[in-house]
Amino acid sequence: MSLPSNKLEAILSRYETIVERLSAEMESDTIIALSRERAELEPLVVAIHAWQAAMREVTDLTALINETGTDPELHQMAEDEIAAARLDCEAREHAIRVLLLPKDAADERGVVLEVRAGTGGDEAALFAGALFRMYQRYADLHRWKVEILSESEGTVGGYKEIIAEIHGKGAFARLKFESGVHRVQRVPDTETSGRIHTSAATVAVLPLAEAVDVTIDDKDLVIETMRAGGAGGQHVNKTESAIRITHTPTGLAVMMQEERSQHRNKAKAMDLLRSRIFDLERQKLDQARSEHRKSQVGSGDRSERIRTYNFPQGRITDHRINLTLYKLPQIIAGEGLDEVFDALITEYQAGLLAEESGQ
Repeated sequence: MSLPSNKLEAILSRYETIVERLSAEMESDTIIALSRERAELEPLVVAIHAWQAAMREVTDLTALINETGTDPELHQMAEDEIAAARLDCEAREHAIRVLLLPKDAADERGVVLEVRAGTGGDEAALFAGALFRMYQRYADLHRWKVEILSESEGTVGGYKEIIAEIHGKGAFARLKFESGVHRVQRVPDTETSGRIHTSAATVAVLPLAEAVDVTIDDKDLVIETMRAGGAGGQHVNKTESAIRITHTPTGLAVMMQEERSQHRNKAKAMDLLRSRIFDLERQKLDQARSEHRKSQVGSGDRSERIRTYNFPQGRITDHRINLTLYKLPQIIAGEGLDEVFDALITEYQAGLLAEESGQ
């Protein structure tokens, strides 16, 4: 299937128009909007120009081969070069097809990250803590800001549950395939016989919602105040600063008690509730669009086992794409996650490309 030439020409024409308009005087809001559009189109324009150059090279080499009287040695060199040029064309064409795929409107947003200990008791809480630190280090490497919204620590360390916001451009695009059940196989420090234990933690990644994304009617909210639980001394015993908000149409409930201010807890709870409602609406849309698809990548099913971390063997396996890497130390440190994310994104894009071509 050839590339849509009319669409490519329209993209190049639009880009040239934007560049011309940006050289003229105009209102700041228009400049911002046009600059944003130019930045979005630029990778595609660069890819189109590179593909066009590769196509011209194939045409020139073909003409050289077809010329009568071409020196045999020169003819063979051209044959070798045209084979490489055609491969280059195919690679550049594929890159354009990927760039033309429908974009997830939430990709550039930050995320709400929720990690909860599953089966496995104390070991599950320790693993949940290790997973959260893995994402935290990954965020640090990308200079994203991590803000903990709420946490419930395990009895021997780690977390029973921890919820955080990660602010950074493109965070959702990189982290969105992490939703699901993560399983760990390792020998606990308390295990004297060396027996391997299996435990699990659940990860949920939601795009950060903005006020304009979700309309919440006050009459649909049940807001309760209570005393905060856990450590905190006199403040916990005397101040009803904790907030629980229930959204009756969806049944979603959020509790926040990390701040001493009831007002701040309510604001944080509303932000989290908004993101959960936004995520719920996105899941319904995605399910409706993808009922005919068999691919599990990007399904976001919280109950699906997506990955196993085997410490004795130093490996991780992502079960959705049958990817196994013997790089557990690097991955758990956050440094090796990009290799996993790149593989997941490539698989997801391949599924979209297959849909586009009707396969």
